[in-house]
Order: sequence, then C-alpha cells, then structure tokens
Amino acid sequence: MASSRDSPNSPPNLSFTIRGTTTQNNFSRSISTKEASFSHFPYTPPRLAGAALSQSLHTSPLSSPLHSHSPTTTKLTDVSSSTYRCVSSVLKKDGQILSIAVSNGVVYTGSDTNTVRIWRLPEFTECGHLKTKACMVVALQVSNERVYAAYGDAKIRVWRRTWDGALKHVRLATIPTTGSYVRSYIGGKDKMMKHTGPITSLAVNASDDIVYSASLDKTVKLWRISDLKCIGTINAHLEPINAIIVADDGVLFTASDDATIKVWRHNFHGGDQPHSLTVTLPARCSPVKTLALTRDGGVLYGGCTDGYIHYWVKGWFTGQFQYSGALQGHTHAVMCLATVADYVVSGSADLTSRVWSREQDGQHTCLAILVGHRGPIRCVAAFEEETEDGCTICTGSLDGVLKVWRVTCKNKSSQGSAPNGCEYFEL
Repeated sequence: MASSRDSPNSPPNLSFTIRGTTTQNNFSRSISTKEASFSHFPYTPPRLAGAALSQSLHTSPLSSPLHSHSPTTTKLTDVSSSTYRCVSSVLKKDGQILSIAVSNGVVYTGSDTNTVRIWRLPEFTECGHLKTKACMVVALQVSNERVYAAYGDAKIRVWRRTWDGALKHVRLATIPTTGSYVRSYIGGKDKMMKHTGPITSLAVNASDDIVYSASLDKTVKLWRISDLKCIGTINAHLEPINAIIVADDGVLFTASDDATIKVWRHNFHGGDQPHSLTVTLPARCSPVKTLALTRDGGVLYGGCTDGYIHYWVKGWFTGQFQYSGALQGHTHAVMCLATVADYVVSGSADLTSRVWSREQDGQHTCLAILVGHRGPIRCVAAFEEETEDGCTICTGSLDGVLKVWRVTCKNKSSQGSAPNGCEYFEL
C-alpha cells in the first residue's frame, strides 16, 4: 500500500478532502490554494502504516480564515510586554509527536511508535518510557496517579504510577480486554465492544469514576475506572468526533467534523442513556478539531479548520454557554489547544503556536507567536511558573520535534515592550 503513495522521501499529504456530507450542508468556506510545502525541510516526517488513520489524524484543511466572520475580540495592542524563548528542543527517532500530557512535574509524550516517553521538569530530562506491542499513541491523560494512553488499535492502556523512591509505572490493564469483547459480541451487546474506528481523544472524570473515549466512529464510550469496564455508549455526532473534554462538574463537551460542539450532562439515575444532550453550539460552519476549557469552567474554546478559535462564555445566572467571539491569527487549521491561568495556547497546521492572554474585560491579547517547528503542531500542553508571572509550554509537531518554551509576562512599566504587542521568536 505504501508503494502506491508518495515516494519514501515525501512528507504526508496535508491537503483536506471535504466529505460529501459536508458539501451537502452548503458550508460557506473559502479554501486557500496555498499549500504547505515540506520539500525544503531537512527532516521528513514518517508516514503512518494505515492510510485511513493517517488521513484522519494528520490531515487538516489548509484553509484561510473567513475574514467576513464578524465577532472577534483579539487585540493587537498589548498592555504588557512578554518575553519568551525556546529552552529545549528534542528530536527522537519516534516519528510524529501526536499527544502530550503533564502532571505533577512530569511530561508524557506519545508518537508514531509504541513508546510513551517520560520527561521530568523543569530541566526536561528523559526519565523513563512505557512500551507496548501497539503503535501510535494518539491520546494521553493522567489522573489520580493513573496514566491512560489510547493507541491506533482503538484500545486504551492503563498504568499506575508510584513515587516510592523513584518514579515507577505498573501496567494495570488493556481496555477493552479480548475476553470481554468476545463475550459481548456473542451476547449481542454493543456497549462492551471496542470502538470501530480509531480513538481521537480521552477525558477523565475521576469524581464520577468515568474515563471517556471519543472516536472517528462518531461515538463516545464510557469506561468505569474501578473495574475498567465499558458502561455505556453515546452516539454523539453524525460526523467523526475529534475532541472531548470534561468539566469539574461532570459536564461533557464533544467536538466534531459536523461543525458543532455538543454539551452533555451525566444521568446519574442510569438507564440506556448515560448522558443527556443539553445544548448544541455551532462553530460557524467549520469542523472543530480541538477543545479547551478554563480551570473554572467559565470559558470554552474550540479550534477550527478555518484557523479561528471560537469561544463561549458561561452565563453566571443561566449556566448556559453564549458565543462571545473568535481569536483570529492562524492561517491554517487549529489542531490543539491548552489553557492555564489566564493564558490560552494554540497550535496550528501553519507551523506556529500562539499564546493568548484573556483580559478582565473578556478580550484577548496575542502575547507571542512561537516559531521554530517545521511541521504542523499536533499537540500542546501548558502549566504555570511558580516563581514567575508566565507559563511553560510544551509543543509536539508532526516534524518529530518536541519543544519547550518559557513565556514570561512583565508589567506595563517594563522595558522592551513590542510596538504592536506581538513579537516573533525563531529558533
């Protein structure tokens, strides 16, 4: 199958194919003819073994933002200066970096291979790895000293980590297990069967004892943490689901290629419907590839293939999310998002990562444009600095490089403020 594709020296095709169902919806989008070229890059990202999975996980529309789109509150003039630098850049022979998770000063990264690498902060040194027989770690989550990793075989591997003298990981299970899959198939029960398509995202709701997994098969499955059994399936969207996220109050958000974000509440009384749909948030006719939620759950961000980051603010009295604007700046699909404190970090197929600051008036300021990757940025993680007013950012790209950035914000009186409040840093 590989022989029928591009030559071995060619990078993966980053063009976007619009599905027939999408064109029937008469979505109004302008598709740019400007294609990203990787021919001049010294490093060529390896291709995936499965053509269908590669198309779904690594391709994105290289479309320009719809500039006729009205509500946007991005400020180009900054009220504070920011400094930022790349403090580490690592290239392993793991292929494309697909997933990142950060917990308690430890960073986990997943890639094309069967290895999850473990890095210790702040020095960012490799301190271990997790290996399996399966390849392609497409999603990672860490919660309550458990590491959940979704692989290209539509299964989830679970480890328990301990700190007894040194950081150690013990393999707990693979879900679903082969036995439960066979028994459910014989019994005709769908809820115990694994996803029929590749998993795209994971979310953990520890208070409700649930791990959520979203898939290209248009469903979300619920796995009980205590025994790692599937307890339900949500037929969430009519198109593939790209991202899920869960709030502290148990509300689940799902983002799909159908250009919507759906909000679900958990039905604690049980029954055939584990979750109820409360509202559908349209994303201005553009497929939603990634989600992020502020720590207090008050602002929801959705990164789309048209380059916009749409956001919704939760009303104090109604508790409903209201569309509040869009962050404009990326010229290609937004592939990943992360929030920490008052910062929003975005990674895009335009090879850049942007750092935004949310002001008290609800507007956003672009603090930094991080340039240095030679491939689309597939995953990002961010966490606060204890001694400085800023954050540390980890970005993983399809160029196979993992970078760590330090962004520091200074007060208005600080010197060196950029004239337009937005500088460029190139490695």
